[in-house]
Amino acid sequence: MDLTTKYLGLALKNPVVVSASPLSENLGNIKKMEQAGAAAVVMHSLFEEQIEMEGADLDRSLSTGESYAESLSYFPNISGYRIGPETYLENLAKAKASVKIPIIASLNGVSTGGWTRYAKKMQEAGADALELNIYTIPTDPKVTAAEIEQSYCDLVRDVKAIVQIPVAVKLCPYFSAMANMASRLDQAGADGLVLFNRFYQPDFDLEALEIVPSLQLSTSYELLLRLHWVAVLHGRVRPDLAITGGVHTSYDVLKAMMAGAQVTMMASAILKRGIDYIATVLGELQTWMEEHEYESIQQMQGSMSQKSVADPKSFLRGNYLKVLSSYALRA
Repeated sequence: MDLTTKYLGLALKNPVVVSASPLSENLGNIKKMEQAGAAAVVMHSLFEEQIEMEGADLDRSLSTGESYAESLSYFPNISGYRIGPETYLENLAKAKASVKIPIIASLNGVSTGGWTRYAKKMQEAGADALELNIYTIPTDPKVTAAEIEQSYCDLVRDVKAIVQIPVAVKLCPYFSAMANMASRLDQAGADGLVLFNRFYQPDFDLEALEIVPSLQLSTSYELLLRLHWVAVLHGRVRPDLAITGGVHTSYDVLKAMMAGAQVTMMASAILKRGIDYIATVLGELQTWMEEHEYESIQQMQGSMSQKSVADPKSFLRGNYLKVLSSYALRA
């Protein structure tokens, strides 16, 4: 049974990649991921804020100015940033030296500037590829969608000009013209698109009048949005496609492959069930393929995408109508 696939020019033994999470802060965990069968590991993210400002300066700058006391709880306590940029690079180099599977560095930021030089430092530390996690929530009514999209493309071009390793871009799903945005990132030089980032909204504590973190792990239901867009983009853009968010079972992996993804990225399922769960998913994946007489992952990749649909827009509209009419009230 051939489970191999290719992603960002890397030959991978299977399509299950561990996505960025706190688990990869520990070298022992990365070794266990390799032993459990993970094809590659995306390191936890290094944040633009960690690079641009010293901890005390950042903490001060976030909490100054005129504001309601309650709103200050929105801002992070800098002690929550567990490591600095140099330590991150050291851990990256140690991980690369300790395992044989590819190690993908993760750089999380929103603007162009000097912090992008760390992309090259990650390359020098041994990263096989870089995942650029562009996480921004536009709140200025004067900033247009066109300006936001252009900033993404400029950032990708800046990073690609610095490094020789492949660069994937982790996107949010909220662009008004996702297919066009994917095409523009293709033109900017992106080697891969990771669909999609998850936004984490804080909650209100009404008694303490504070903003409290509210992190909910993903479920398989979230996979549907990812399947939709990978199926739309497969065969229509050059970058490799990865699905992250909602990958919990072997069935989720299979669906992602048939939609047209090169790899699936898993974090929440591992956080819930442990690192050894990777082996369980791979075993179930192989069993399903044997029972359904698939000889390889490549055989199924893109088989349920819209690449062969003459009019994808009408296809999607038709499925939308079908879904709405499919629910029947129970007596």
